[in-house]
Amino acid sequence: MKRTALIAALTVATFATSAFAHGDVTPQAINTDMLPDVGVEGEDWLIENPYRAEAAGEDVWLKAIEIGSSGFNQNCARCHGLGAVSGGLAPDLRYLEAAEYGDEWYVERFQLGMTQNGITKMPAFGEILGQKAAWAIRTYIETRPDDGALDSHMTRLTEIRDHLLAGDIDDPMALKEELGMIAAEVETGSGAPIADSIAFKASNSLSDDPETWKHTADLLTVGLSAAH
Repeated sequence: MKRTALIAALTVATFATSAFAHGDVTPQAINTDMLPDVGVEGEDWLIENPYRAEAAGEDVWLKAIEIGSSGFNQNCARCHGLGAVSGGLAPDLRYLEAAEYGDEWYVERFQLGMTQNGITKMPAFGEILGQKAAWAIRTYIETRPDDGALDSHMTRLTEIRDHLLAGDIDDPMALKEELGMIAAEVETGSGAPIADSIAFKASNSLSDDPETWKHTADLLTVGLSAAH
C-alpha cells in the first residue's frame, strides 16, 4: 500500500518528538567520489534528491543506493534500524515521502541535527558528511521495500534460488525477466517507483553466464533470510 502525504507528515511530526540516542554517535565519513557533484559550494543545499533515476540516470541511482547503504548502516542504523527498518527507538525513515516535501525536511534535519532540552538527540551530519552523502543515504532509504512487500513472492524466489544453486537453468534470461517482473511489483514505503528489493538485485545480477548464477543465488539467500 502506497503511503500518502498525510502519513509522511505524521512521520515528520513523530521525528520532532521522538527521543533519539544519536547524541553519542560520531559521524563516519563515507567515500562519495564515484557520485557526480551536486549543488554549488557556498550556496544553499538542494531541497530535492538529485540522485533519483529520472534525474540522474539509472547508473548514478544504483551507485547512490550502494553508497547510501554503506553510509546509512555506519551512521544511522543504530537508531533507525538495519535496512532502515525501525525497531521503535526512532521513526521508520522508509515512510518519509519520496518527493520534494520529504526531501526538504530530510535535508534540513541531516544538516542541522536535533537538540531537545539542551541534549543532542541527533548530531548535525551536514558539515562532516556533506551533501553528496546526504542524498546517497536519502536514495537508499526511499528505495527500501515496504513491510510484507515480498511475502507473496517468497516461495517462488526460494525456488529460483534453489534452481540457481543446482545449476538447473534452461533459460537464464527468461528467469531474469521473471525476477524483473517480481521486482516491479514490490512497493516501497516512501512511494518511490522502484524498490531496491532482493528481486531487483537478483534480476540485475543474473545473466546467461553461469558465473553469475551462484552470486545471484547468494543474493537471494541473504535477502530471503533477512525477510524472515
